[in-house]
Amino acid sequence: MDPHLLRTFVAVSRLGSFSAAARELGYTQSAVSQHIAALEADLRTGLLTRRPVGPTPAGVRLLEHAGPLLLRLDAARADVARLAAAPPDTLVLAASPLAVGPRLLEVLPAAGVTLRVLPRAEVPAAVATGGCDLGLVDGPAAPSDPLRLPDVAPLGVAGVAEEELAVLLPAGHPFARRASVRLEDLADARWIDAPDAGMPLSGVGGALRSAGPRPSLRYEGTDVRALCALAAAGHGLVLLPRRVAEAAGAGVAVPLAAPRLVHRTELLFPGGLTGAAAALAAVLRDPPGA
Repeated sequence: MDPHLLRTFVAVSRLGSFSAAARELGYTQSAVSQHIAALEADLRTGLLTRRPVGPTPAGVRLLEHAGPLLLRLDAARADVARLAAAPPDTLVLAASPLAVGPRLLEVLPAAGVTLRVLPRAEVPAAVATGGCDLGLVDGPAAPSDPLRLPDVAPLGVAGVAEEELAVLLPAGHPFARRASVRLEDLADARWIDAPDAGMPLSGVGGALRSAGPRPSLRYEGTDVRALCALAAAGHGLVLLPRRVAEAAGAGVAVPLAAPRLVHRTELLFPGGLTGAAAALAAVLRDPPGA
C-alpha cells in the first residue's frame, strides 16, 4: 500500500472534498482522483462515495489503520534524520499544560528553548515525528505506575514528578470545608470535562471501577486559569494537581483521599539525544534525592 496514496485518501476523507484535498496537498484535482482510484484498485474495494464525498464502510475501516501507519512512517523518517543532523544549539520542548510544573521551571535553561504547550494527546506524536526534541506529558495514575500513553513510536519514557491531587470546588459547595474528599462522594456532582487543561475524567474511571465522574460541561482549551475560573463560578468541579488548585485564587481546593491517585508527569524522548536536549533530559530524569 503506497503511503502517498494513503495520505491523499486521509486528506479527502477529512476535508470531504477532492478539490480541497488537492489544494492542501499541492496536487491537481485530477492527480487526487487518480490516487484514490489507484488505492481502490489496490484494495479491490470502494473507499469513498463521490456525491457527497465521504468514506464507505471499507473506507472507515481503512481510516482506523491510516493514522497510526502514517504516524509510524513520519516517526521513522524523523528518527533517521536525527542521526544525520548536527547537534542543535537550541531545543524545542512540547508539554501538556499541567506538565509545566515546579521541576521543569527549576531546571529549564534561561535561553535557547522554545516551550510549546500542546493538548495532552498531541505531545507523544510531536516527539515521535520530530516536531520537538523532548516532551512532557501528564495525567492521573496510581502511585509509581506509569501513564498509559499511545504507542506512536519507540520512545524513551522517564518519570519526572508525582504530586497530590485535589478537587477544585466553588466556595459555597457543601464539601468545601472538608479536610479531604472521595470521588465516590461526588458521584452525582456536575463536572467539567477538560481533557487538555485538567485531569482527563476518563483516566479516573478505572480506579473507581466505574465510568468515572459524569461531565456536564466540556472545556476545549489549554488555559488552566480559565478552567479554574469556570469551576470557581460553579459550572462544574475539576480534578487538578493540588498546587494548581490552591494557586487558582478562586474556589476551594480539597485534597483527594480516594481513589488512590497522583498527578504524574513523564518525560518523552527519542533515541540518540545530543546537545541541549540531552542535557535537559539528563537533569529531568535525575530528580532531587534520587
